[in-house]
Amino acid sequence: MCGRYTLTSSEFEIKERFAVRSLPSGTTSRYNIAPSQQVAVLVHVPEPTVAKLRWGLIPPWAENATVGARMINARAEGVENKRSFARAVRRRRCLVLADGFYEWRRLEKTKVPYYIHLKSERPFGFAGLWERWSGPGGERVHSCTIITTRANTLISDIHHRMPVILDGESRRAWLDPQTNDFTQILPLLCPYRSEEMVAYPVSPEVNSPGNDSERCIRPV
Repeated sequence: MCGRYTLTSSEFEIKERFAVRSLPSGTTSRYNIAPSQQVAVLVHVPEPTVAKLRWGLIPPWAENATVGARMINARAEGVENKRSFARAVRRRRCLVLADGFYEWRRLEKTKVPYYIHLKSERPFGFAGLWERWSGPGGERVHSCTIITTRANTLISDIHHRMPVILDGESRRAWLDPQTNDFTQILPLLCPYRSEEMVAYPVSPEVNSPGNDSERCIRPV
């Protein structure tokens, strides 16, 4: 799964990488992004735009917003057939902007957090889905989830799952609103290349969402 990640790149780097003109306030300098928080997401409505969405997808049919806490991730395997995600995977695909993420490795009676990022240290996009939800009291929420797949060889020693990272042509294909045939985009939901990534243990300080500083990503 993916339960924490970072977006520490500069505003200039993010704009250049994703070819957008502006970013919502509070997009950068995020060292410990956690579920239920507002996160930066690239959507195509009607052109590529970075918006803030709540992390934890709330399906349109949900009776209340609490269901989002259980939907921070969507498994790539069979996602097109899941009631919660089937419509979004055809109509509401997005990129959740990031430049690294955390996974926890179990060692005997404890779990050690690892920070994982690209060797290039450039920002990237997680394959994501988003939805609009309207509550019975008039509340409106735009929310998202991160798609996960099996771990690559680098991450498999830490965790058996990893988020789907999209780059280059795969990023453009995923966002293309003209593509609604899932068979065309299913091949994109695969593990990222191990040789282009790095992972190292970090402080347990990251275990608390209240800690959001550069200390979270320092090697230990």
